[in-house]
Amino acid sequence: MEDPRERLVASISTEELERRWKAAREWMKEEGVDYLLMRNDEEYFGGYVKWFTDVPARHSYPFTVIFPQDDGMTTITSSPPTEPGPKAWALRGVKQRLGAPYYPSLNYTGVYDAELAVGVLKEKIGATVGVVGRSFFPVPFYEYLTQHLPTTRFMDATDAIDHLKAIKFPEEIELIRRTAEIQDLALDHVKKSLKPGIRELDLYAEAHYICTRLGCERVQILTCSYPPGEPSGFNQRHFMNRVIKEKDHFVILIEGNGPGGYYTEIARPFSLGEPSQETRDTYAVVLEAEAVTLNLLKPGADPKEIWDAHNAFLWKKGLAPEGRLHAHGEGYDLVERPAIRYDETMILRPGMNLAVHPVGKSRNVWTTLCNNYLIAESGVGPCLHKTPKEMIIL
Repeated sequence: MEDPRERLVASISTEELERRWKAAREWMKEEGVDYLLMRNDEEYFGGYVKWFTDVPARHSYPFTVIFPQDDGMTTITSSPPTEPGPKAWALRGVKQRLGAPYYPSLNYTGVYDAELAVGVLKEKIGATVGVVGRSFFPVPFYEYLTQHLPTTRFMDATDAIDHLKAIKFPEEIELIRRTAEIQDLALDHVKKSLKPGIRELDLYAEAHYICTRLGCERVQILTCSYPPGEPSGFNQRHFMNRVIKEKDHFVILIEGNGPGGYYTEIARPFSLGEPSQETRDTYAVVLEAEAVTLNLLKPGADPKEIWDAHNAFLWKKGLAPEGRLHAHGEGYDLVERPAIRYDETMILRPGMNLAVHPVGKSRNVWTTLCNNYLIAESGVGPCLHKTPKEMIIL
């Protein structure tokens, strides 16, 4: 008889899952938390559910996990009540699987999963529930919980779990390296496909194809192309119908998770013909800006100080300052803490995986690059991507 586990793609080991559960339960005992409650609906930002179960949320189908301090987990998914998913053989550390036919687009099903969660959480009167990732909970779900569990104390456990999942262990680091390797190969594939007359969305399709073929699970591709002197930033697929022409500046960002679900991202600029001196000079500043940040990525560093140093450098060079983030953690989430920006409170520690993507913006040029780095005890490690950091001239 065929083993159903052959259907699984790369998975994290049971030993690594048990390490995470142990770390979470130690914190729960210290803080008097009886349950952790989390809910994700998409793999790009579905790190909490994935970190605890090794199974991703996908395509906006909500996936709720209840993690007790002293018992197996409960999963709640959009599935028939008599056949709740995922299959039992695909899960570890799960005591019960619950399902209901709910969909975000069917407003009248908006609390079906909350009803199931209440049924589990009410078993302990006066329990303390740590909510993980409050921003992922819709209003109807959270309102239903608080209204129907009057003796339950809800507290925010997000920061504690963020600190746990931000540190990558050896098995995780190996998977992160594999994702970076795939993206190097994907970028080379795009290089071979890029030529005048092709549309941005054709390159989007090529990048998606090769990444998926090589083992990526969820991929986002952003592109940017423009003629000399008419800069444009990254575009989502809806805005990728432009035909690439001779002398264009083109940038592609490949950000996705590889085998096991760990994210890295790579970006490189291309010039279809000899680039202008201003384009060369702007990209040179981008490379310098990356070096400034890398020099500051050390254990104990404060993200706000790195953010301030980065923007001060861009200002000094006559380029527009960053207004969002120019570096951030990555793991099971495309953007994970710590974020290198003005309001981040998480200090850098060894084992963190950071994407660094400074942008050079001027009146006539928009360009960037992106690479991933691991924080080591002594500072930032070597670049995980092996593609040279030079502008690629075709």
